[in-house]
Amino acid sequence: MKILIIEDETAAAQNLSAILKEIAPDVEILDIIDTVVDSVEWFRSNPMPDLVFMDIHLSDGKSFRIFDSVKVDVPIIFTTAYDQYALEAFKVNGIDYILKPINEQDVSRAIDKWKMLTNADRSAYVERVDTMAQTERVEQQTFLVRFRDKIIPLSCDDIAFFYTSDERVSAYNFKGERYPIERTLEALQGILPQNVFFRANRQFIVSREAVKDISVWFGSRLLLNLTLETPEKIIISKARVPEFKAWLVGSPKQ
Repeated sequence: MKILIIEDETAAAQNLSAILKEIAPDVEILDIIDTVVDSVEWFRSNPMPDLVFMDIHLSDGKSFRIFDSVKVDVPIIFTTAYDQYALEAFKVNGIDYILKPINEQDVSRAIDKWKMLTNADRSAYVERVDTMAQTERVEQQTFLVRFRDKIIPLSCDDIAFFYTSDERVSAYNFKGERYPIERTLEALQGILPQNVFFRANRQFIVSREAVKDISVWFGSRLLLNLTLETPEKIIISKARVPEFKAWLVGSPKQ
């Protein structure tokens, strides 16, 4: 049985690992990961494990954010300190969880329950987890970004636009400073305030506050000009012009 542990508390991760090896000698701990960013990268780079133990609160945000970027096609057992809101969500959706501090009895129960699942049960379970994760998602207000040798908070209020090139996404602030973002534009669409940010095309998501003016472009398209330079022209297709205009004249963030 191949298991992945996603947990940012070293002691808790070591305790869970020891318990798993004690109750299931055939278990193989593939890795122990402590951030949302590294978890997304792991899932993108490795075959799926048989089972995942996942803490809700990681060092760079809630683990539900992992599902914004990757599809996790295996059952997940969540671990958490007492969190009434999260526990109610798990109960309603029939998703397994273990309260901290983790003990052998609870882990053994979870493993036994997992072993009893049929393939159909596991598929249904995965879908329930994905549905709950989408429900739990809230609008992102701040990103933790890597900049040189530091991790710094970057507020959505300071972001002029997001840009993707060569499968790498960057956020640019209003000073033109660039920061790498460990999300796809598709994932960002789902967590950014929709009245503030607009998906202009495949390369750009722009902030309302960064819009300077608009030019009519060839073929009834629009050329969007921002208050700062962009890596390439921002062209809005003819089909998306009505949606863009409605967004632009809509109510800004309060």
